[in-house]
Amino acid sequence: MKASRLRWLFSLYFPFLGAGIRVDRISPDFSEIDVSMKLTFWNKNYVGTHFGGSLYSMVDPFYMLILMRRLGPHYIVWDQAAKIDFLRPGKSQVFAYFRLPDGLLEQIKTQAATGDAVRPELVVEVVDADGQVIARVNKTLYVRLKPEHRPPAAAEISRPNQELS
Repeated sequence: MKASRLRWLFSLYFPFLGAGIRVDRISPDFSEIDVSMKLTFWNKNYVGTHFGGSLYSMVDPFYMLILMRRLGPHYIVWDQAAKIDFLRPGKSQVFAYFRLPDGLLEQIKTQAATGDAVRPELVVEVVDADGQVIARVNKTLYVRLKPEHRPPAAAEISRPNQELS
């Protein structure tokens, strides 16, 4: 699916629609995604600032999506863990810019070529219009070649308590 079509589908995705989350841009090669969220009645908390759940929702799927698209169909990609630090109240429109440099992508591919799982840790900051950091999110992803694409030695090793595939 083309980036422009996926961006359009995100605009209809009910959880994003309800929270006021907007995917503003997806680069054609899926290396960059820009997301924004206005402060509205629907995503405002009791004290009038962005609800923390909405802030997390606006950043949740995008690094996984970028990796899935850039690595291709031979890889399993999952969100494994996340940590969000709320640094200051969000009182206006907020933005998140996801970037995955080619060098990092190549490093992940190289590590995954052994057949073992790779767990890259990626960070995205949610900022306001003035560039003030509202929240910082650390995402740990799980990346591994699918069993049929792993080297023979890696495919034979079974680690039932350590893998998602």
